[in-house]
Amino acid sequence: MSYPQTTKKKGTKDRYQFLHFVALMENGNSVSGAKPTVMVTNDDGIDAPGLRALVAALVSTNLFHIVVFAPDSERSAASHCVSWQRVVTVKKVDVPGATAFAVSGTPADSTSLGISKKIFPSVPDLVVSGINLGCNCGYDIAYSGTVGGAREAFFHGIPSVAVSYDCYNMVGRKLNVDNFTLCAEASIPIITAMLAEIKNKTYPQNCFLNINVPREVANNKGYRLTKQGKCFYKMGWTQITSEAQEGTTSPTKVMEIKPLENTEVCTDESALSTKEEHLVFKLNVRSLSLSTTAHLFAEVSPHPDLQSSLTAETPAVDNDDTDYSSLQAGYITVTPLSALSPAEIDSVAFFKKMASWCL
Repeated sequence: MSYPQTTKKKGTKDRYQFLHFVALMENGNSVSGAKPTVMVTNDDGIDAPGLRALVAALVSTNLFHIVVFAPDSERSAASHCVSWQRVVTVKKVDVPGATAFAVSGTPADSTSLGISKKIFPSVPDLVVSGINLGCNCGYDIAYSGTVGGAREAFFHGIPSVAVSYDCYNMVGRKLNVDNFTLCAEASIPIITAMLAEIKNKTYPQNCFLNINVPREVANNKGYRLTKQGKCFYKMGWTQITSEAQEGTTSPTKVMEIKPLENTEVCTDESALSTKEEHLVFKLNVRSLSLSTTAHLFAEVSPHPDLQSSLTAETPAVDNDDTDYSSLQAGYITVTPLSALSPAEIDSVAFFKKMASWCL
């Protein structure tokens, strides 16, 4: 599958050869005689600006039948979690140009229900998950609900793609809807190319795609085929307090508590909390680990409250052909993923030797 290249025109916005691919579809590159069906999901919720911009861009082409199955609220970092022992409700909602349903479950739930034929008589030709607020690269892909939504479709043999926008670290700048509109336009050529390959029965069945769009989307360097790197955000826990007032909880207050040194771990539950009082903790992003060494940034709050406060210098990362490295270099990264996680050759050789010791 060949990926479209961007062309830059001085003094104008880069339109990512948008009209060229519209013409291709109008000349017969649809999956069938009818318009191909594209299903959209995400993990930021059905009202998120990224999803709305993506749907609007797809609708504007007049080339696709659009359906939306997305969580009814924020489900970031849900990974591939599914609602195993609780019911899921579905409500039809208004998304201009699309048939849309809000699901009281995870991104994987939304995809699973959308392709189940319980609501529609057929499965979509393509599932697009996004546009996510924040990039999904390296080891962090394992946490991503956006990628989880795309992976669920892949499990069922339906081509899929996750799209994310590296919108954080925009120090001193305001994120607006135009950013997501540009991201959506940048994804249209990939979506169209995928559907053309699906029609020709040449699209590979052993992978799905993960796309990340750089912060400076209007000045991107084009598309780059990459591999998954090893970067990830290191997490830390902050203890907080909450004060109950007339049956409600006041805003949380951060407690500056340092770990005790040279002490044994306390296992007496009574010393930690009582039936009336519990210790409360909040997960925070502490640093960005690139390869094997952690590079500390200013502490920031977790998504969706993550603000533009990663201001330290970015160190050398992985290899040039990895997703995060290429994204930071200004490329729109296209990374094929699979559900399999083969270990590195050196590790396999070690465990083969280890197995012989156990005989």
